[in-house]
Amino acid sequence: MTHLNRREALKLGGAGVAVAALVPAAAHAAPTTPYFQHGVASGDPLPRAVILWTRVTPTPESLPGSGAGPAVQVGWQVAEDEAFTAVVAEGVLDTGPERDHTVKVDVQGLRPGTAYHYRFSYLDAFSPAGRTRTAPAENADVDSLTFAVVSCSNWEAGYFGSYRLLAGRDDLFGVIHLGDYIYEYAPKEFGTGDGGALRQHVPAKEITTLADYRQRHAQYKTDPDLRALHARHPWMIVWDDHEIANDAWSDGAQNHDPATEGSYADRKAASRQAYDEWMPVRLRDGGVIYRTLRFGKLAELTMLDLRSYRSEQTSGTAVDDPEQTITGGPQMEWLKSTLSASRTRWRLVGNSVMIGPLVLGSLPAEVLGPLAQLLGLPSGGYSLNPDQWDGYTDDRRELLGHLKDNEITNTVFLTGDIHTSWAIEVPWKAGSYPLTPAVATEFVVPSVTSNNIDDILQVPPRTASLAAEAAIATTNRHIRWSELDSHGYGVLTVRREQTRMDWYFLSDRTSPTATSRKAVSFTTASGSQKLKRAWG
Repeated sequence: MTHLNRREALKLGGAGVAVAALVPAAAHAAPTTPYFQHGVASGDPLPRAVILWTRVTPTPESLPGSGAGPAVQVGWQVAEDEAFTAVVAEGVLDTGPERDHTVKVDVQGLRPGTAYHYRFSYLDAFSPAGRTRTAPAENADVDSLTFAVVSCSNWEAGYFGSYRLLAGRDDLFGVIHLGDYIYEYAPKEFGTGDGGALRQHVPAKEITTLADYRQRHAQYKTDPDLRALHARHPWMIVWDDHEIANDAWSDGAQNHDPATEGSYADRKAASRQAYDEWMPVRLRDGGVIYRTLRFGKLAELTMLDLRSYRSEQTSGTAVDDPEQTITGGPQMEWLKSTLSASRTRWRLVGNSVMIGPLVLGSLPAEVLGPLAQLLGLPSGGYSLNPDQWDGYTDDRRELLGHLKDNEITNTVFLTGDIHTSWAIEVPWKAGSYPLTPAVATEFVVPSVTSNNIDDILQVPPRTASLAAEAAIATTNRHIRWSELDSHGYGVLTVRREQTRMDWYFLSDRTSPTATSRKAVSFTTASGSQKLKRAWG
Protein backbone atom coordinates (compact mmCIF):
# COMPACT_ATOMS: atom_id res chain seq x y z
CA MET A 1 0.00 0.00 0.00
CA THR A 2 1.35 3.40 -1.00
CA HIS A 3 1.19 6.44 1.27
CA LEU A 4 2.22 9.98 0.37
CA ASN A 5 2.21 13.04 2.60
CA ARG A 6 0.18 15.15 0.22
CA ARG A 7 -2.42 14.83 -2.51
CA GLU A 8 -1.67 15.70 -6.11
CA ALA A 9 -4.00 15.84 -9.07
CA LEU A 10 -2.79 15.66 -12.65
CA LYS A 11 -5.37 16.60 -15.24
CA LEU A 12 -5.73 14.12 -18.06
CA GLY A 13 -7.59 15.37 -21.10
CA GLY A 14 -10.59 17.46 -20.22
CA ALA A 15 -12.41 18.37 -17.07
CA GLY A 16 -11.41 16.64 -13.92
CA VAL A 17 -9.85 13.28 -14.72
CA ALA A 18 -7.39 13.10 -11.88
CA VAL A 19 -4.42 10.86 -11.29
CA ALA A 20 -4.41 11.05 -7.54
CA ALA A 21 -1.37 10.40 -5.42
CA LEU A 22 -2.30 8.30 -2.43
CA VAL A 23 -2.96 9.62 1.07
CA PRO A 24 -4.29 7.92 4.19
CA ALA A 25 -8.09 7.77 4.47
CA ALA A 26 -10.44 6.50 7.15
CA ALA A 27 -11.29 2.83 6.75
CA HIS A 28 -14.09 2.41 9.29
CA ALA A 29 -17.51 1.22 8.17
CA ALA A 30 -20.42 3.61 7.86
CA PRO A 31 -24.12 3.24 7.08
CA THR A 32 -25.57 3.98 3.67
CA THR A 33 -26.42 7.66 3.26
CA PRO A 34 -28.03 9.87 0.58
CA TYR A 35 -24.65 11.35 -0.30
CA PHE A 36 -24.05 8.84 -3.12
CA GLN A 37 -27.33 8.77 -5.01
CA HIS A 38 -25.91 8.00 -8.46
CA GLY A 39 -23.87 4.93 -7.65
CA VAL A 40 -20.27 4.12 -8.53
CA ALA A 41 -18.59 3.06 -11.75
CA SER A 42 -15.24 2.02 -13.22
CA GLY A 43 -13.84 1.97 -16.72
CA ASP A 44 -11.00 1.85 -19.23
CA PRO A 45 -8.93 -0.85 -17.46
CA LEU A 46 -5.20 -0.89 -18.20
CA PRO A 47 -2.72 -3.43 -16.81
CA ARG A 48 -1.82 -1.13 -13.90
CA ALA A 49 -4.61 1.44 -13.84
CA VAL A 50 -8.37 1.88 -13.93
CA ILE A 51 -10.81 4.82 -13.81
CA LEU A 52 -13.12 5.05 -10.77
CA TRP A 53 -16.18 7.34 -10.72
CA THR A 54 -18.94 8.59 -8.44
CA ARG A 55 -20.98 11.70 -7.65
CA VAL A 56 -21.51 13.12 -4.19
CA THR A 57 -24.60 15.10 -3.10
CA PRO A 58 -23.24 16.92 -0.03
CA THR A 59 -26.30 19.11 0.59
CA PRO A 60 -29.95 19.10 -0.51
CA GLU A 61 -29.33 22.03 -2.82
CA SER A 62 -26.42 20.28 -4.59
CA LEU A 63 -28.67 18.98 -7.34
CA PRO A 64 -27.23 17.87 -10.70
CA GLY A 65 -26.95 20.79 -13.09
CA SER A 66 -27.86 23.33 -10.43
CA GLY A 67 -24.41 24.87 -10.04
CA ALA A 68 -25.15 25.00 -6.32
CA GLY A 69 -23.54 23.46 -3.27
CA PRO A 70 -20.19 23.61 -1.52
CA ALA A 71 -16.75 22.48 -2.55
CA VAL A 72 -15.99 19.24 -0.71
CA GLN A 73 -13.39 16.52 -0.36
CA VAL A 74 -14.24 12.91 -1.22
CA GLY A 75 -12.13 9.94 -0.22
CA TRP A 76 -11.63 6.78 -2.24
CA GLN A 77 -10.25 3.30 -1.52
CA VAL A 78 -9.22 0.27 -3.56
CA ALA A 79 -8.92 -3.09 -1.82
CA GLU A 80 -8.25 -6.71 -2.65
CA ASP A 81 -11.21 -7.91 -0.57
CA GLU A 82 -14.87 -7.02 -0.13
CA ALA A 83 -14.39 -6.15 3.53
CA PHE A 84 -11.69 -3.58 2.68
CA THR A 85 -9.23 -5.10 5.15
CA ALA A 86 -6.54 -5.24 2.44
CA VAL A 87 -6.56 -1.69 1.07
CA VAL A 88 -3.91 -1.23 -1.65
CA ALA A 89 -4.62 2.36 -2.71
CA GLU A 90 -6.53 5.32 -1.29
CA GLY A 91 -6.74 9.06 -1.62
CA VAL A 92 -8.80 12.23 -1.43
CA LEU A 93 -10.07 14.48 -4.23
CA ASP A 94 -11.70 17.89 -4.33
CA THR A 95 -14.98 18.37 -6.15
CA GLY A 96 -17.70 20.97 -6.32
CA PRO A 97 -20.32 22.62 -8.52
CA GLU A 98 -17.73 23.45 -11.20
CA ARG A 99 -17.74 19.74 -12.15
CA ASP A 100 -21.25 18.98 -10.90
CA HIS A 101 -19.88 17.30 -7.75
CA THR A 102 -18.62 14.32 -9.78
CA VAL A 103 -15.41 12.52 -8.84
CA LYS A 104 -13.17 10.68 -11.29
CA VAL A 105 -9.89 9.05 -10.30
CA ASP A 106 -7.33 7.36 -12.55
CA VAL A 107 -5.87 4.93 -10.01
CA GLN A 108 -2.30 3.91 -10.83
CA GLY A 109 0.11 1.28 -9.52
CA LEU A 110 -2.26 -1.70 -9.51
CA ARG A 111 -1.39 -5.28 -10.43
CA PRO A 112 -2.22 -6.57 -13.94
CA GLY A 113 -5.09 -9.01 -14.38
CA THR A 114 -6.41 -8.51 -10.87
CA ALA A 115 -9.91 -8.03 -9.46
CA TYR A 116 -10.38 -5.20 -6.96
CA HIS A 117 -13.11 -3.69 -4.84
CA TYR A 118 -13.50 0.07 -4.46
CA ARG A 119 -15.60 2.67 -2.66
CA PHE A 120 -15.80 6.37 -1.91
CA SER A 121 -16.34 8.26 1.34
CA TYR A 122 -17.74 11.61 2.39
CA LEU A 123 -17.75 12.74 6.02
CA ASP A 124 -18.53 9.54 7.94
CA ALA A 125 -20.35 7.74 5.12
CA PHE A 126 -19.24 5.28 2.47
CA SER A 127 -20.66 4.85 -1.01
CA PRO A 128 -21.90 1.47 -2.21
CA ALA A 129 -18.90 -0.68 -3.07
CA GLY A 130 -18.02 -1.54 -6.65
CA ARG A 131 -15.96 -4.29 -8.23
CA THR A 132 -13.48 -3.76 -11.04
CA ARG A 133 -10.40 -5.35 -12.57
CA THR A 134 -7.24 -4.43 -14.41
CA ALA A 135 -6.35 -5.67 -17.87
CA PRO A 136 -3.86 -8.53 -18.25
CA ALA A 137 -0.23 -7.62 -18.77
CA GLU A 138 0.63 -6.91 -22.41
CA ASN A 139 2.72 -10.08 -22.73
CA ALA A 140 0.25 -12.30 -20.86
CA ASP A 141 -1.03 -15.48 -22.51
CA VAL A 142 -4.78 -15.15 -22.05
CA ASP A 143 -6.98 -18.15 -22.85
CA SER A 144 -10.28 -16.31 -23.16
CA LEU A 145 -12.16 -13.14 -22.29
CA THR A 146 -15.89 -12.44 -22.25
CA PHE A 147 -17.48 -9.01 -22.71
CA ALA A 148 -21.03 -7.72 -22.66
CA VAL A 149 -21.81 -5.57 -25.71
CA VAL A 150 -24.67 -3.06 -25.50
CA SER A 151 -26.01 0.14 -27.08
CA CYS A 152 -29.02 2.44 -27.42
CA SER A 153 -30.77 2.77 -24.07
CA ASN A 154 -33.70 5.18 -24.30
CA TRP A 155 -35.03 5.91 -20.79
CA GLU A 156 -38.59 6.53 -21.97
CA ALA A 157 -38.91 3.44 -24.18
CA GLY A 158 -38.48 0.79 -21.49
CA TYR A 159 -36.62 -0.53 -18.49
CA PHE A 160 -32.96 -1.45 -18.53
CA GLY A 161 -33.48 -5.17 -18.03
CA SER A 162 -30.42 -5.97 -20.14
CA TYR A 163 -28.25 -4.16 -17.59
CA ARG A 164 -29.84 -6.04 -14.69
CA LEU A 165 -29.32 -9.43 -16.32
CA LEU A 166 -25.71 -8.66 -17.24
CA ALA A 167 -24.99 -7.45 -13.71
CA GLY A 168 -25.95 -10.94 -12.52
CA ARG A 169 -23.28 -12.66 -14.62
CA ASP A 170 -19.93 -13.67 -13.13
CA ASP A 171 -18.20 -14.57 -16.40
CA LEU A 172 -17.75 -11.06 -17.80
CA PHE A 173 -14.48 -9.17 -17.89
CA GLY A 174 -16.31 -5.93 -18.66
CA VAL A 175 -18.95 -4.06 -20.65
CA ILE A 176 -18.45 -2.51 -24.10
CA HIS A 177 -21.02 0.26 -24.65
CA LEU A 178 -21.17 1.50 -28.24
CA GLY A 179 -23.10 4.70 -27.67
CA ASP A 180 -26.53 6.30 -27.24
CA TYR A 181 -26.14 5.88 -23.49
CA ILE A 182 -28.58 8.78 -23.05
CA TYR A 183 -31.13 10.39 -25.39
CA GLU A 184 -31.55 14.12 -25.84
CA TYR A 185 -35.24 14.40 -26.62
CA ALA A 186 -38.04 16.06 -24.65
CA PRO A 187 -40.59 13.76 -22.95
CA LYS A 188 -42.68 11.68 -25.36
CA GLU A 189 -40.84 13.10 -28.37
CA PHE A 190 -38.94 10.05 -29.59
CA GLY A 191 -39.28 6.29 -29.64
CA THR A 192 -42.20 5.76 -27.27
CA GLY A 193 -44.50 3.83 -29.59
CA ASP A 194 -48.00 5.25 -29.22
CA GLY A 195 -46.71 8.58 -27.89
CA GLY A 196 -46.71 7.48 -24.28
CA ALA A 197 -43.65 6.92 -22.13
CA LEU A 198 -43.08 4.37 -19.40
CA ARG A 199 -41.07 7.02 -17.55
CA GLN A 200 -40.47 10.57 -18.63
CA HIS A 201 -37.22 12.37 -19.28
CA VAL A 202 -35.84 15.00 -16.93
CA PRO A 203 -35.54 17.88 -17.56
CA ALA A 204 -38.91 18.07 -19.31
CA LYS A 205 -37.42 19.54 -22.46
CA GLU A 206 -34.91 18.74 -25.17
CA ILE A 207 -31.48 19.09 -23.60
CA THR A 208 -29.19 21.74 -25.10
CA THR A 209 -27.21 23.35 -22.24
CA LEU A 210 -24.58 22.11 -19.80
CA ALA A 211 -27.12 22.09 -16.98
CA ASP A 212 -29.54 20.10 -19.17
CA TYR A 213 -26.99 17.44 -20.10
CA ARG A 214 -25.88 17.11 -16.48
CA GLN A 215 -29.47 16.56 -15.34
CA ARG A 216 -30.13 13.96 -18.04
CA HIS A 217 -26.97 12.00 -17.20
CA ALA A 218 -27.96 12.14 -13.54
CA GLN A 219 -31.44 10.83 -14.29
CA TYR A 220 -30.07 7.82 -16.15
CA LYS A 221 -27.77 7.02 -13.24
CA THR A 222 -30.74 6.80 -10.89
CA ASP A 223 -31.81 3.63 -12.71
CA PRO A 224 -31.06 0.70 -10.36
CA ASP A 225 -30.19 -1.72 -13.17
CA LEU A 226 -27.74 0.71 -14.77
CA ARG A 227 -26.14 1.40 -11.38
CA ALA A 228 -25.85 -2.32 -10.70
CA LEU A 229 -24.01 -3.02 -13.96
CA HIS A 230 -21.69 -0.06 -13.47
CA ALA A 231 -20.83 -1.28 -9.97
CA ARG A 232 -20.31 -4.87 -11.08
CA HIS A 233 -17.97 -4.56 -14.09
CA PRO A 234 -15.63 -2.00 -15.69
CA TRP A 235 -17.04 -0.29 -18.79
CA MET A 236 -15.36 0.61 -22.07
CA ILE A 237 -17.55 3.25 -23.68
CA VAL A 238 -17.79 5.64 -26.58
CA TRP A 239 -20.40 8.19 -27.59
CA ASP A 240 -22.63 8.06 -30.65
CA ASP A 241 -25.07 10.79 -31.72
CA HIS A 242 -27.76 10.98 -29.03
CA GLU A 243 -25.23 12.01 -26.39
CA ILE A 244 -25.48 15.34 -28.30
CA ALA A 245 -28.35 15.19 -30.84
CA ASN A 246 -29.73 12.81 -33.46
CA ASP A 247 -27.58 12.23 -36.57
CA ALA A 248 -24.78 14.45 -35.31
CA TRP A 249 -21.86 15.42 -37.50
CA SER A 250 -18.84 17.64 -36.83
CA ASP A 251 -20.65 20.99 -37.17
CA GLY A 252 -24.32 20.18 -36.72
CA ALA A 253 -27.04 17.58 -36.29
CA GLN A 254 -30.40 16.65 -37.76
CA ASN A 255 -31.96 17.37 -34.37
CA HIS A 256 -30.41 20.80 -33.90
CA ASP A 257 -31.94 24.06 -35.12
CA PRO A 258 -29.55 27.01 -34.71
CA ALA A 259 -32.45 29.45 -35.09
CA THR A 260 -34.17 28.19 -31.93
CA GLU A 261 -31.47 26.22 -30.11
CA GLY A 262 -28.44 28.47 -30.52
CA SER A 263 -24.88 27.59 -31.39
CA TYR A 264 -24.22 23.93 -32.18
CA ALA A 265 -20.59 24.37 -31.10
CA ASP A 266 -21.78 25.48 -27.66
CA ARG A 267 -24.22 22.59 -27.43
CA LYS A 268 -21.54 20.10 -28.46
CA ALA A 269 -19.08 21.50 -25.90
CA ALA A 270 -21.72 21.30 -23.17
CA SER A 271 -22.58 17.69 -23.99
CA ARG A 272 -18.92 16.67 -24.08
CA GLN A 273 -18.18 18.33 -20.74
CA ALA A 274 -21.12 16.60 -19.07
CA TYR A 275 -20.08 13.27 -20.62
CA ASP A 276 -16.54 13.65 -19.30
CA GLU A 277 -17.84 14.54 -15.85
CA TRP A 278 -20.42 11.76 -15.61
CA MET A 279 -18.80 8.78 -17.37
CA PRO A 280 -15.94 6.46 -16.34
CA VAL A 281 -13.87 7.15 -19.43
CA ARG A 282 -10.30 8.32 -19.97
CA LEU A 283 -10.33 11.18 -22.48
CA ARG A 284 -7.12 12.46 -23.98
CA ASP A 285 -6.04 16.09 -24.42
CA GLY A 286 -8.65 18.08 -26.29
CA GLY A 287 -11.43 15.68 -25.31
CA VAL A 288 -10.31 12.95 -27.73
CA ILE A 289 -12.18 9.71 -27.00
CA TYR A 290 -10.88 7.34 -29.68
CA ARG A 291 -8.38 5.01 -28.06
CA THR A 292 -7.09 1.45 -27.76
CA LEU A 293 -7.23 -0.97 -24.83
CA ARG A 294 -5.12 -4.13 -24.87
CA PHE A 295 -5.80 -7.47 -23.18
CA GLY A 296 -2.57 -9.44 -23.12
CA LYS A 297 -1.65 -11.23 -26.32
CA LEU A 298 -5.27 -12.15 -26.98
CA ALA A 299 -7.08 -9.00 -28.09
CA GLU A 300 -6.90 -5.28 -28.63
CA LEU A 301 -10.06 -3.14 -28.47
CA THR A 302 -10.06 0.02 -30.56
CA MET A 303 -12.91 2.44 -29.78
CA LEU A 304 -13.80 4.84 -32.60
CA ASP A 305 -15.36 8.31 -32.54
CA LEU A 306 -17.61 8.45 -35.61
CA ARG A 307 -19.39 11.71 -34.75
CA SER A 308 -16.89 14.41 -33.86
CA TYR A 309 -15.02 14.60 -37.16
CA ARG A 310 -17.46 13.39 -39.81
CA SER A 311 -18.85 15.29 -42.78
CA GLU A 312 -22.54 16.10 -42.93
CA GLN A 313 -24.66 13.17 -44.12
CA THR A 314 -25.53 13.25 -47.81
CA SER A 315 -27.19 10.99 -50.38
CA GLY A 316 -27.03 9.81 -53.98
CA THR A 317 -23.65 9.76 -55.71
CA ALA A 318 -22.32 12.28 -53.18
CA VAL A 319 -21.71 9.39 -50.76
CA ASP A 320 -18.77 8.42 -53.01
CA ASP A 321 -17.12 11.85 -52.79
CA PRO A 322 -13.56 11.41 -51.43
CA GLU A 323 -14.14 14.53 -49.33
CA GLN A 324 -16.90 12.74 -47.41
CA THR A 325 -15.32 11.40 -44.23
CA ILE A 326 -16.76 9.57 -41.25
CA THR A 327 -13.53 9.36 -39.24
CA GLY A 328 -11.67 12.52 -40.19
CA GLY A 329 -8.14 12.28 -41.59
CA PRO A 330 -6.12 12.05 -38.35
CA GLN A 331 -8.35 9.36 -36.83
CA MET A 332 -8.23 7.30 -40.04
CA GLU A 333 -4.42 7.41 -40.11
CA TRP A 334 -4.32 6.51 -36.40
CA LEU A 335 -6.74 3.62 -36.97
CA LYS A 336 -4.78 2.15 -39.87
CA SER A 337 -1.54 2.50 -37.94
CA THR A 338 -3.07 0.89 -34.86
CA LEU A 339 -4.40 -2.09 -36.82
CA SER A 340 -1.06 -2.56 -38.59
CA ALA A 341 0.96 -2.35 -35.38
CA SER A 342 -1.27 -4.69 -33.37
CA ARG A 343 0.44 -7.89 -32.22
CA THR A 344 -2.57 -9.46 -30.54
CA ARG A 345 -4.46 -12.43 -31.96
CA TRP A 346 -7.71 -10.44 -32.38
CA ARG A 347 -8.43 -6.83 -33.31
CA LEU A 348 -11.82 -5.73 -31.95
CA VAL A 349 -13.16 -2.41 -33.24
CA GLY A 350 -15.84 -0.56 -31.26
CA ASN A 351 -17.73 0.92 -34.19
CA SER A 352 -20.87 2.88 -33.38
CA VAL A 353 -22.48 2.63 -36.86
CA MET A 354 -22.63 -0.32 -39.25
CA ILE A 355 -19.69 -0.73 -41.66
CA GLY A 356 -21.12 -3.66 -43.65
CA PRO A 357 -22.79 -2.42 -46.86
CA LEU A 358 -26.57 -2.65 -47.09
CA VAL A 359 -28.89 -2.69 -50.12
CA LEU A 360 -32.57 -3.04 -49.24
CA GLY A 361 -34.05 -4.06 -52.57
CA SER A 362 -37.84 -4.32 -52.99
CA LEU A 363 -40.02 -4.19 -49.89
CA PRO A 364 -43.75 -3.70 -49.29
CA ALA A 365 -44.63 -0.06 -48.61
CA GLU A 366 -45.95 -0.80 -45.13
CA VAL A 367 -42.54 -2.20 -44.16
CA LEU A 368 -40.33 0.12 -46.23
CA GLY A 369 -41.46 3.30 -44.47
CA PRO A 370 -40.80 2.12 -40.89
CA LEU A 371 -37.53 0.49 -41.93
CA ALA A 372 -36.43 3.76 -43.53
CA GLN A 373 -37.34 5.56 -40.31
CA LEU A 374 -35.31 3.09 -38.27
CA LEU A 375 -32.30 3.38 -40.56
CA GLY A 376 -32.52 7.16 -40.91
CA LEU A 377 -33.14 7.03 -44.65
CA PRO A 378 -34.66 9.83 -46.75
CA SER A 379 -38.05 9.28 -48.37
CA GLY A 380 -37.80 8.04 -51.94
CA GLY A 381 -34.67 5.97 -52.53
CA TYR A 382 -33.63 3.43 -49.91
CA SER A 383 -30.46 1.90 -51.32
CA LEU A 384 -28.29 2.88 -48.34
CA ASN A 385 -28.16 4.49 -44.93
CA PRO A 386 -26.17 7.73 -45.25
CA ASP A 387 -25.60 7.91 -41.48
CA GLN A 388 -23.63 4.64 -41.55
CA TRP A 389 -20.41 3.87 -43.43
CA ASP A 390 -22.67 3.50 -46.49
CA GLY A 391 -22.73 7.29 -46.59
CA TYR A 392 -18.91 7.52 -46.54
CA THR A 393 -17.81 4.93 -49.06
CA ASP A 394 -14.35 6.35 -49.73
CA ASP A 395 -13.40 6.04 -46.05
CA ARG A 396 -14.75 2.49 -46.04
CA ARG A 397 -12.74 1.55 -49.14
CA GLU A 398 -9.62 3.04 -47.60
CA LEU A 399 -9.99 1.14 -44.33
CA LEU A 400 -11.02 -2.20 -45.80
CA GLY A 401 -8.40 -1.87 -48.52
CA HIS A 402 -5.80 -1.35 -45.79
CA LEU A 403 -6.87 -4.61 -44.16
CA LYS A 404 -6.68 -6.45 -47.48
CA ASP A 405 -3.41 -4.97 -48.75
CA ASN A 406 -1.60 -5.53 -45.45
CA GLU A 407 -3.09 -9.00 -44.87
CA ILE A 408 -4.49 -7.93 -41.50
CA THR A 409 -6.78 -10.73 -40.31
CA ASN A 410 -9.03 -11.36 -37.31
CA THR A 411 -10.62 -7.90 -37.33
CA VAL A 412 -14.08 -7.93 -35.72
CA PHE A 413 -16.27 -4.84 -35.81
CA LEU A 414 -18.62 -4.46 -32.83
CA THR A 415 -21.54 -2.22 -33.75
CA GLY A 416 -24.63 -0.60 -32.22
CA ASP A 417 -26.79 2.37 -33.33
CA ILE A 418 -29.29 0.57 -35.55
CA HIS A 419 -31.37 -1.00 -32.70
CA THR A 420 -31.36 -4.42 -34.40
CA SER A 421 -29.20 -7.53 -34.71
CA TRP A 422 -26.90 -8.51 -37.60
CA ALA A 423 -24.06 -10.95 -38.36
CA ILE A 424 -21.98 -9.81 -41.34
CA GLU A 425 -18.99 -10.95 -43.35
CA VAL A 426 -17.58 -7.56 -44.37
CA PRO A 427 -16.51 -7.68 -48.05
CA TRP A 428 -13.51 -5.78 -49.30
CA LYS A 429 -15.59 -4.43 -52.17
CA ALA A 430 -19.28 -3.71 -51.72
CA GLY A 431 -21.60 -5.47 -54.16
CA SER A 432 -19.14 -8.12 -55.30
CA TYR A 433 -19.37 -10.68 -52.51
CA PRO A 434 -18.49 -13.56 -52.61
CA LEU A 435 -16.37 -12.93 -55.72
CA THR A 436 -14.20 -10.63 -53.62
CA PRO A 437 -13.32 -11.96 -50.18
CA ALA A 438 -14.42 -10.77 -46.75
CA VAL A 439 -11.67 -8.90 -44.93
CA ALA A 440 -13.41 -8.69 -41.53
CA THR A 441 -16.53 -9.71 -39.66
CA GLU A 442 -19.13 -7.57 -37.92
CA PHE A 443 -21.48 -8.25 -35.02
CA VAL A 444 -24.31 -5.72 -34.56
CA VAL A 445 -26.13 -5.84 -31.23
CA PRO A 446 -29.76 -4.84 -30.60
CA SER A 447 -30.90 -1.86 -28.58
CA VAL A 448 -31.35 -2.08 -24.83
CA THR A 449 -34.73 -0.33 -25.23
CA SER A 450 -34.78 1.95 -28.30
CA ASN A 451 -37.43 1.36 -30.98
CA ASN A 452 -37.13 -1.08 -33.84
CA ILE A 453 -39.51 -2.32 -36.53
CA ASP A 454 -42.36 -3.78 -34.50
CA ASP A 455 -42.26 -0.84 -32.07
CA ILE A 456 -42.54 1.70 -34.89
CA LEU A 457 -45.39 -0.20 -36.54
CA GLN A 458 -47.03 -1.08 -33.20
CA VAL A 459 -47.53 -4.67 -34.32
CA PRO A 460 -46.60 -7.98 -32.67
CA PRO A 461 -42.95 -9.00 -33.08
CA ARG A 462 -41.95 -11.31 -35.92
CA THR A 463 -44.71 -10.15 -38.25
CA ALA A 464 -43.95 -7.21 -40.59
CA SER A 465 -40.21 -7.48 -40.06
CA LEU A 466 -40.02 -10.91 -41.69
CA ALA A 467 -40.43 -9.39 -45.16
CA ALA A 468 -37.59 -6.96 -44.50
CA GLU A 469 -35.30 -9.71 -43.23
CA ALA A 470 -36.06 -11.85 -46.28
CA ALA A 471 -35.30 -8.96 -48.65
CA ILE A 472 -32.06 -8.21 -46.83
CA ALA A 473 -30.97 -11.84 -47.14
CA THR A 474 -31.79 -11.90 -50.86
CA THR A 475 -29.85 -8.77 -51.86
CA ASN A 476 -26.98 -8.93 -49.33
CA ARG A 477 -25.24 -12.31 -49.45
CA HIS A 478 -22.56 -11.10 -47.04
CA ILE A 479 -25.21 -10.52 -44.34
CA ARG A 480 -25.48 -13.95 -42.80
CA TRP A 481 -28.33 -13.11 -40.42
CA SER A 482 -30.49 -10.22 -39.26
CA GLU A 483 -33.28 -9.83 -36.71
CA LEU A 484 -35.13 -6.52 -36.68
CA ASP A 485 -37.58 -6.81 -33.76
CA SER A 486 -35.94 -7.78 -30.49
CA HIS A 487 -34.24 -5.79 -27.75
CA GLY A 488 -31.41 -7.13 -25.63
CA TYR A 489 -27.64 -7.45 -25.63
CA GLY A 490 -24.67 -9.37 -26.93
CA VAL A 491 -22.10 -11.48 -25.10
CA LEU A 492 -18.75 -11.72 -26.91
CA THR A 493 -16.32 -14.49 -26.02
CA VAL A 494 -12.79 -14.18 -27.42
CA ARG A 495 -10.53 -17.23 -27.53
CA ARG A 496 -7.34 -17.85 -29.45
CA GLU A 497 -9.04 -20.15 -31.92
CA GLN A 498 -12.29 -18.25 -32.42
CA THR A 499 -14.47 -15.31 -31.43
CA ARG A 500 -18.13 -15.92 -30.67
CA MET A 501 -21.11 -13.58 -30.30
CA ASP A 502 -24.21 -14.74 -28.46
CA TRP A 503 -27.32 -12.60 -28.95
CA TYR A 504 -29.75 -12.46 -26.02
CA PHE A 505 -33.28 -11.10 -26.48
CA LEU A 506 -35.51 -9.67 -23.75
CA SER A 507 -38.95 -11.03 -23.05
CA ASP A 508 -40.40 -7.51 -22.72
CA ARG A 509 -38.56 -4.18 -22.62
CA THR A 510 -41.55 -2.63 -20.81
CA SER A 511 -41.29 -5.00 -17.85
CA PRO A 512 -38.92 -4.21 -14.95
CA THR A 513 -38.59 -7.96 -14.36
CA ALA A 514 -37.97 -9.03 -17.96
CA THR A 515 -36.08 -12.24 -18.64
CA SER A 516 -33.84 -13.02 -21.61
CA ARG A 517 -33.16 -15.99 -23.87
CA LYS A 518 -30.15 -16.83 -25.98
CA ALA A 519 -31.47 -16.49 -29.54
CA VAL A 520 -28.52 -17.18 -31.83
CA SER A 521 -24.72 -17.47 -31.85
CA PHE A 522 -22.16 -16.96 -34.59
CA THR A 523 -18.44 -17.72 -34.51
CA THR A 524 -15.52 -16.60 -36.63
CA ALA A 525 -12.50 -18.88 -36.65
CA SER A 526 -9.04 -17.34 -36.42
CA GLY A 527 -7.74 -16.44 -39.88
CA SER A 528 -11.03 -17.10 -41.68
CA GLN A 529 -13.01 -13.82 -41.89
CA LYS A 530 -16.01 -16.15 -42.20
CA LEU A 531 -19.02 -16.64 -39.94
CA LYS A 532 -20.52 -19.93 -38.82
CA ARG A 533 -23.84 -20.28 -37.03
CA ALA A 534 -23.18 -22.03 -33.74
CA TRP A 535 -26.56 -21.81 -32.02
CA GLY A 536 -30.21 -21.15 -32.89
